Amino acid sequence: MMPDPTMSEVVAEAYASNPVGVVVWETLEIWHPVFAQPIRVVADRVALDARIEAGAARNAGEVVTFAPYPFTAVPPDMQSTSIPQATIEIDNVTREIGQQLDAAIIAGETTVVIWRSYLSGHQMDGPEHVPPLQMEVKAVSMPGIKVVVTVGFRDLLNQAFPALVYDTEVFAGLLP
Repeated sequence: MMPDPTMSEVVAEAYASNPVGVVVWETLEIWHPVFAQPIRVVADRVALDARIEAGAARNAGEVVTFAPYPFTAVPPDMQSTSIPQATIEIDNVTREIGQQLDAAIIAGETTVVIWRSYLSGHQMDGPEHVPPLQMEVKAVSMPGIKVVVTVGFRDLLNQAFPALVYDTEVFAGLLP
């Protein structure tokens, strides 16, 4: 396994040694342009106040609250034949979260999920991975009071490179 250059030394040590009394809080931020505020959850029984990284698109450098919701993440299969996708299940979601996700589905556009981890005693310093992992929502289902979100990464293989379209309107030098 290759070292993760986005991971702080402090959290790498916590993952490797599992010291007593040290907790790593896993958090998710779900964002869509129709949301008034991002959905922020922590996999814990109590809310977490933590600082967002300085380069964040929303609330940069601010202390925000992550609501307590049990969630699990199933990592993507590592196959060379498909684009990696993960599954996130958030249990006991409120009606408000369901309504926000419904509105995002109806509106279209891309819904983003940002995964951050915080180390106990260091949550005011910012997340332990900078930049945090950002994924796009590919599918959402809401069986009962649970939300199942399939996330993945941008399909870089099928994007034009370079991203510019060289036409004669913008690049007049192409004319004979």
